[in-house]
This record gives sequence, C-alpha cells and structure tokens, in this order.
Amino acid sequence: MTTSSSSAAEKKIKLEIWKKVFIVFLFALVIFVLIYLKNYEKNQYILKTLELNGSVKDGYSLFKTNCVGCHGITARGLVGPDLHSISQSLNDKEIIKQVTGGLTPPMPSFEIDPQNMSNLLKYLHSLE
Repeated sequence: MTTSSSSAAEKKIKLEIWKKVFIVFLFALVIFVLIYLKNYEKNQYILKTLELNGSVKDGYSLFKTNCVGCHGITARGLVGPDLHSISQSLNDKEIIKQVTGGLTPPMPSFEIDPQNMSNLLKYLHSLE
C-alpha cells in the first residue's frame, strides 16, 4: 500500500510541476506577443514614414517648433548635437527611432505622425 500511495503522491507532484510549467509558458507567450505587436506597430510606422515624400519647408517648421531649444536654430547644436551630418551617421530608420523614442538622454520622445516625421527627415537630409 505504501507503493501505491507514493505513486499517487508522485503523480500529484508531477501534475503540479506541469501546471506551473504551463502557466510560465503561457505567461512567456503573452509577453512575447505583446513585444511582437509593439515592434510590429513601430515597424509599420517606420515603413509608412519611409513611403512618404516629405517637405523641407514643413520639416523646418516642425524643427523650429520642437527642436531648436536643444539643437539651435541652425541645427548646429546646443544641448543636443549638430545635426548637419546626422544622415551620414544614422540611417533613416535609426533617425526615426531616435526622434520617436528619445533614445539618448536628455532628448525626449516625440509622438509624431508619419507625414510630419517624413517632413522632418527631408529637412534633416537638407542639412548635409
């Protein structure tokens, strides 16, 4: 009888372990899906931005409104860096990620629609 009760106990322990493994797996799957969806959304934003043809004039207006405080009116840099060669050191995807994510402190992140981001890119390319 001892054998059957320890068998039942072992089965119960194995079942509990499998339940925990399943819960951890589901949790990891949910986290993965959330990260994937967030990156998918970002990638769609980048692709949409790159499809558009921006305007230097509108990009400069946007720059004057949001960027001159750190990069200066001529984009030569103050607190932020000189942007005249930015498109040589970063590609457009990296620039978009920098602007929308504020990846290097103290730069803030900006919520900017694809057309305005395209305008800003066009302006930054005009600085070369």
